[in-house]
Amino acid sequence: MTDLPDWAKSMWEEIGSPELKDLKSVHNGDLMERRHGLRRDDLVEIQLDARALLDEDETWVRGRLLSSGKTSIELLTTTGDHIYLARDVIVRVVLVAHTRPAYIDDRELLEFEREDQKRRSSLHEKVENKTKGSNDSHLWG
Repeated sequence: MTDLPDWAKSMWEEIGSPELKDLKSVHNGDLMERRHGLRRDDLVEIQLDARALLDEDETWVRGRLLSSGKTSIELLTTTGDHIYLARDVIVRVVLVAHTRPAYIDDRELLEFEREDQKRRSSLHEKVENKTKGSNDSHLWG
């Protein structure tokens, strides 16, 4: 079994127990070959600013990273809660393990994003048709 903290083992198994040694960050070498930074589905520990919490709240949150935006981080916690953490209250993020390849190497993620972009474009056209009653999105100027 992969060397993970106890809290992370069940989450790792839930996503199919990927081989983690091939997904490590690469910090040195040719710039084009470096792969580092947080990735979707990473197992992480996040320390929160205690001043933003109630006295009985735990300052560490552990789980799987679902997404990372400009103002928040979306996390699936070890208790199964789906939460959003404001970046303003995050003190530290500890990467426990990458579970996916780096973004540029992740064919599944790139395919998902391409299909999602098509879906959003189609949805946008439907909204335009319903609100304007015409489809002139193909016209220029």
